[in-house]
Amino acid sequence: MSAPAATLDLNRAVGAPAARRRRWPWRWLATLARLARRKPLGAIGGVIVVAMLLMAVFAERIAPYGYDESVRGARMKAPGAAHWLGTDNLSRDIWSRVVYGARVEITVGFFTVALALVAASAIGVSSAYFGGAWDLVVQRVVDAWLSFPYLIIILSVMAVLGPGLVNVILSLALLLSATNSRVIRGATLTVMQQTYLEAARAMGCGHARTILRHLLPNVTATIIILATIGFGAVILAESALSFLGFGVPPPHPSWGGMLSGSGRTYMFRAPWMAVWPGVAISLAVFGFNMLGDALRDVLDPRLRGS
Repeated sequence: MSAPAATLDLNRAVGAPAARRRRWPWRWLATLARLARRKPLGAIGGVIVVAMLLMAVFAERIAPYGYDESVRGARMKAPGAAHWLGTDNLSRDIWSRVVYGARVEITVGFFTVALALVAASAIGVSSAYFGGAWDLVVQRVVDAWLSFPYLIIILSVMAVLGPGLVNVILSLALLLSATNSRVIRGATLTVMQQTYLEAARAMGCGHARTILRHLLPNVTATIIILATIGFGAVILAESALSFLGFGVPPPHPSWGGMLSGSGRTYMFRAPWMAVWPGVAISLAVFGFNMLGDALRDVLDPRLRGS
């Protein structure tokens, strides 16, 4: 090879990564645009999820009042220019409480889903990988745990631990991990039938390397789908617990607590006190479910189609 040709190839090799770095934002935007065209409901769900995340992170800047701040002379005011969603019986701005409530829901949802998926991945992957007596014992324990009604388990755990943010997260994660472990175990069994796993075993890969390098990366799509769909289920479960008085205690603005307390008491006199927290719960669950459904269709090779 001549010197100019070698220099040209070297320049191409050096310039290729820089060109790819310049193109990657546009490639991501094009991918998102195609996803929005193919899955419009998933795109709507993604917008709702992003809006909820922004509300949770920038609650102090978005909300005009504090979540427990009383506005003088504004008791049970109807929605208007001064108070977009009205005020409650303690003269608190409902829009501000809904915004701060998004922080509570995101906090509970994130930590619950994270703890549940870590435990479910450990249970499901180890059960499918090692099999034998370990798989038999673990799955029978999971069967026994899932045989109890969900609400009875949660209420029993919360009755022992007491209301509180940490206790809500622990109780919901305990229940969600058992359910998700079955799905992750099934996905792991499918991956274990692939030939590259047999090749890794033939090359002498240990258990830890096989699980971390070959099994978990190929189960990640399933875990992501479970996380997005589980977020909506956790928000609904936390709202139900707060409605029953076992969730996040006041004055922290949980959407379920806003429905249970003054919202239920003054429902006919000031219906906006119950309507807007209910709308927030419905939109959050809808957004996470639609986003999870779209991600399932995109990430699962069997559902991609042409």
